[in-house]
Amino acid sequence: MSRVCLPLKNVHGGTTSELPIMARIAVTDGMAPAAVAVLEKAGHEVVLGYIEKSDLLSGALDGFDAIIVRSATKLTADVIEVSQGLSVIGRAGVGVDNIDLEAAGSAGIMVVNAPNASTQSVVELTIGHLLSSVRHIPKSDRSMRQNKWEKKAMKGTELSGKCLGLIGFGRIAQGVANVAKSLGMEIHTYDPYLPPKVAKAQGAYLHKKIDSLFKTCTHISIHCNLTEETHHLVNEKRMKMMPGKKGGIVCGNHIINCARGGIVDEGALLEALEVGTIASAALDVFEIEPVPDSAPLIQHENFHGTPHIGAATLEAQHRVGIDIAQEVITALKGQKPTTLVNSKFL
Repeated sequence: MSRVCLPLKNVHGGTTSELPIMARIAVTDGMAPAAVAVLEKAGHEVVLGYIEKSDLLSGALDGFDAIIVRSATKLTADVIEVSQGLSVIGRAGVGVDNIDLEAAGSAGIMVVNAPNASTQSVVELTIGHLLSSVRHIPKSDRSMRQNKWEKKAMKGTELSGKCLGLIGFGRIAQGVANVAKSLGMEIHTYDPYLPPKVAKAQGAYLHKKIDSLFKTCTHISIHCNLTEETHHLVNEKRMKMMPGKKGGIVCGNHIINCARGGIVDEGALLEALEVGTIASAALDVFEIEPVPDSAPLIQHENFHGTPHIGAATLEAQHRVGIDIAQEVITALKGQKPTTLVNSKFL
């Protein structure tokens, strides 16, 4: 990419007159300062600030060579169509469902992501939700804030000896499996794209059909992408299949989702909580985000949630910023990044 000179405003708020730069990069959903520094050290100008959809549709990205987003900014086909000059889209995270990959490919835009940076953070949040569910930690906290001492009502169950079903068995699920095994859980998984030897090496039983997983496991955790195939994969029919007990202990059925909203049918989940088919549910991701204040699911006493904070740790934010900065720099040099996600460039 040729070196150009433009009058610009830098990320520190001051003006820079005729600074030589390699490329202009829009960062719309925030970025760690260390990552911004990496981009600037490579000779690029970084412009920080969220851009409303209406402005995106009006060509706000004209004049930018790259954009780095998280999940808030939606780069739809119509946005991509009017974004003249854009050559790289960086997703600071794993999921790219907020980016139209086909439209980007057709426009000659590379899409890269940072799939490894938030793995440990999501693993730990998943385990946190799992433990919180079976030991009634959020429920007990809410009760005590109402000046109640409901010790008998908060009798929980152990994870040890129970069957944990992991839908999808990538890096995060395998990390969850390692921790769950140390707690004494049996590991089961359903992943139609997983070589059986991978599951075997991790000590997990690989189910050929997802219904078999639900019929076996009292605890289900979701670790797959949202696609047409996985939309409402966890539904009323499958939740009713869960056994609710293991080894003579009635431990109830528990659902955890720290992957993507829409994989769990939230209406069916609420009904299952109401009738007791599901003993507890914990979601970090939702079909509509932010969740409406009036959403009945989040008001249920056996539900607890977090506002899509799987990757929201200081460590993950630092790693994800550095990783995506390096991938974008590589792409802007005209080289092939290691995390290309749109097939046109693979």
